[in-house]
Amino acid sequence: MNHATTDPTFYRTPADAAAAPAERLAYVVAFDRAAERPDALTVVDVDPRSQSYGRVVGWTEVPHLGDELHHFGWNACSSALKHEGHDMHDLARRYLLVPGLRSSRLYVFDTRPDPKQPRLVKTVDAAELATGAGYSRPHTLHCGPDGVFLTCLGGANGSDGPGGIALLDHGTFDVLRGWETDRGPQHLAYDAWWHLNQNTLVSSEWGTPSMIEDGLLPDLLLGHRYGHALHFWDLTTGEHRQRVDLGEQHQMVLELRPSHDPEATWGFAGVVVSTEDLSASVWRWYRDGASWAAEKVITIPAEPADPDALPPALRPFGAVPPLVTDIDLSVDDRFLYVSCWGTGELKQYDVTDPSTPRETGSVRLGGIVRRTPHPSAPDVPLSGGPQMVEISRDGRRVYLTNSLYGAWDDQFYPDGVGAWMAKLNTGPAGGMAVDTEFFPHGAEFRGRRVHQVRLEGGDASSDSYCYR
Repeated sequence: MNHATTDPTFYRTPADAAAAPAERLAYVVAFDRAAERPDALTVVDVDPRSQSYGRVVGWTEVPHLGDELHHFGWNACSSALKHEGHDMHDLARRYLLVPGLRSSRLYVFDTRPDPKQPRLVKTVDAAELATGAGYSRPHTLHCGPDGVFLTCLGGANGSDGPGGIALLDHGTFDVLRGWETDRGPQHLAYDAWWHLNQNTLVSSEWGTPSMIEDGLLPDLLLGHRYGHALHFWDLTTGEHRQRVDLGEQHQMVLELRPSHDPEATWGFAGVVVSTEDLSASVWRWYRDGASWAAEKVITIPAEPADPDALPPALRPFGAVPPLVTDIDLSVDDRFLYVSCWGTGELKQYDVTDPSTPRETGSVRLGGIVRRTPHPSAPDVPLSGGPQMVEISRDGRRVYLTNSLYGAWDDQFYPDGVGAWMAKLNTGPAGGMAVDTEFFPHGAEFRGRRVHQVRLEGGDASSDSYCYR
């Protein structure tokens, strides 16, 4: 490989990534819940030395309505250093692939030549996704060994499954095929990640399109119909190898965060809610001999609340569930961040020993009952809560946005969820503090809600590394 032509943001090791120059821009998707205006890919200035720090400095709208842009990612990352079949002279962390969770369209944005003004260069429509891979409702994507892996919640044309993974061409982004060759018992889908050096892909479960598009459905929740298992696959062949059930009471196994150390064999999965007591949890998966196992390592209890202060869906319980909807692991594998969207809290844990996390920090913003304001606007109660969380490569900055999914926003924050983004600064030994100079919100996002964040040059949740 000629490293002179390799994208400098393809870092060989996690330590190289952490030592690289800091991000200056953040890409944030913004969507119109009413589907009356186009969704947009926005660019936020995150350089403290800039006069436009904390402001939206770029805005590119999509040409359709009703997409609900949600999760998105880069076309390539550090794992490309070990993938076969790449033309490294042309491959770069250049394109952002942005799916519409409701429309099943996929938009491709070119961030060059002007990173502040991404250009829409390709659209993959729902029919192509359905015909080429048999899937709909694209959710999460990662650059992988055989192409871009795109997880999808639904079967062709929005049907209720099975959901799974569509494989896209690395260069053209055309839909190649469905990735699975033998899915075994897997039916529900959500996230997928991997241990490259273990030839293992891990996937998680949420629900089918009809189970999620109108909010959290109590009958399905209490009937334990949402996902509650992890699946382990042969990464090369696409064959299902093992299902690990976390227990039917642990409903909605969402975000997966494998260790960044390429030789490690563990990772974390977040569980939204337990039907036993409304608690949320984080589980560690790990290799146990020739197979895989999982154990609960964090439990976060519900918080008692006056029923009159709760939305209708929660009044019978008299409590606010934490609703863990995102987790993120620092590149050095030391700190795990856990978003409690219901209670309005971001928790930080030292996971130096991943089997025994130790809480080292907490920040409150928003929350169903608390509505904790941002320090820069202490008189303005915040709706929503820490939801999508992204960490800089060096672990010193944490970015948050507050919208979960349109239907869930409306259900748990019926008086409006608003739109805001926050930044936290972290200490090398743990602890967090809100950056009072950084708070894009409200009109800054032109009436849209904001979801996932990606950082210039890569971030903690989008890269996998091949070397120590």
